[in-house]
Amino acid sequence: MEVILLEDVKSLGKKGQIVKINDGYARNFVLPKKLGLEATPKNLNDLKLQKAREAKEAAEELQAAKELAVKVEEKPVRLTMKTGEGGKTFGTISTKEVAAAAKEQLGLDIDKKKMKLDEPIKTLGNHIITVKLHKDVTAKLTVSVGESK
Repeated sequence: MEVILLEDVKSLGKKGQIVKINDGYARNFVLPKKLGLEATPKNLNDLKLQKAREAKEAAEELQAAKELAVKVEEKPVRLTMKTGEGGKTFGTISTKEVAAAAKEQLGLDIDKKKMKLDEPIKTLGNHIITVKLHKDVTAKLTVSVGESK
């Protein structure tokens, strides 16, 4: 019997795959536990339409991420830090502050967890932060840190 898997099954295959299994295994295990559907022409057509829809949505997400990457790289985000004598800074700037400033200044809603910052910013000047917007799209956000008065 051919079955379309609805979930990943360790010994059979991945979700969306069409696998040939024994009739008893299908009737007694896979179908009752809703792990798969019988591969009828209607179910095969539904699977094909679902895969086409998922591919279209993935392409739209990729395009949106590319457009956001262009916007992120266009303008820098400006932040300020308190400094003492000799240019010594007090405190640090983390991705949380950068995300809030990007939302306020550029109107971009960037998740702080998607920003890669090895250690918090402790110095004045320009810093580059890598932002992972999609599995295939990364952008470089420039953060300009100035002295607050």
